[in-house]
Amino acid sequence: MSKNFAGASKTNTSFISPLERRVERVIVPKVPARIETYHLTIFTLVWCMGIIAFSWLAAAGDMSWLWLVSLMVVLQYVTDYLDGKVGKYRNTGLVRWGFYFDHLLDYVFLCAVAVGYAIILPESTSRLHLLLVLTVFGGFMVNSFLTFAVTEEFDISYMKLGPTEFRIALVIINTLLIFYGTSGMIKALPFVAAGVFISLCSLIYRTQKAIWERDMNHKKRYEAHEAQEQPPTRARLINHTTP
Repeated sequence: MSKNFAGASKTNTSFISPLERRVERVIVPKVPARIETYHLTIFTLVWCMGIIAFSWLAAAGDMSWLWLVSLMVVLQYVTDYLDGKVGKYRNTGLVRWGFYFDHLLDYVFLCAVAVGYAIILPESTSRLHLLLVLTVFGGFMVNSFLTFAVTEEFDISYMKLGPTEFRIALVIINTLLIFYGTSGMIKALPFVAAGVFISLCSLIYRTQKAIWERDMNHKKRYEAHEAQEQPPTRARLINHTTP
């Protein structure tokens, strides 16, 4: 396994990440050998199909199907959390493939969640707000990958919130939908869309500012190095040789 691939490690400063790191040391060695790391990665496709199917059944009249949607979310968390950890523990060598396919399926999972809620919510306006939320969350992912490309630092959390907190929020939303219906979510969606959009704008501003400062610091170091490497000018040579 290449140790030079920066994407092999992530930065996660979310609230739950310290607990996850403690649990990792216990669970990862106990994953059955017949379950390969790529199995865990591809399982996300199964969970995504389940999210859409159970959301459709919930929209047909029985919101209790959302319990199974929440189960799909939990299972996706488990397999997504374990795939990279198991790969490193077993030294499978699928570092670049795992990075590529894992994060591609993260986007597929995000789309499946949005499609599931679009099936459940009856109003076209709410679906427009869902599309905006999906677009903004996609912007968070793009920002992470672009930042990784220019800094070789891959941060998957924002303001102490990461993928795990996002999944917990989905389970809470599903529970509220089961007990209280869709009216509350319809009213909240515009504010959620506005909030995540403002958060994305704030993140982009802070990210570009940090990268700007890196570029300027690099420029100053380069100019200082060039000044030291330049040969002495003719005037300096005359002054030096004049008795």
